[in-house]
Amino acid sequence: MPYVVCEPCINCKYTDCVEVCPVDCFYEGPNFLAIHPDECIDCNACVPTCPVEAIYPEDEVPEEWAHYIEWNRYLAEQWKAMGYNITEKKGPLPDAETWRTRPKSEKDILTWEAPAA
Repeated sequence: MPYVVCEPCINCKYTDCVEVCPVDCFYEGPNFLAIHPDECIDCNACVPTCPVEAIYPEDEVPEEWAHYIEWNRYLAEQWKAMGYNITEKKGPLPDAETWRTRPKSEKDILTWEAPAA
């Protein structure tokens, strides 16, 4: 069962989780990370490293965030196709500490522009 990145990650994007992932299943958007569910090996390594407690096993995602299960699949597929696999830790977003306690929703998730055809 894969792990899922949920709402607390939005506008924080700490990447401690990426550093410990043995299979590099994280994909990066401008202000959010997603786990590709077909690549995740359910090792739990990422969960304790997340400073905002944004990562849950799929069967333990809080009900109010259940839609993030599909969001992770959708965004990971999109960002994978665009080459945004993240495999090394980076610094958090500049206002990450401020966003830790602010209200947010999936509407706040930004994505990369698709390359022109």
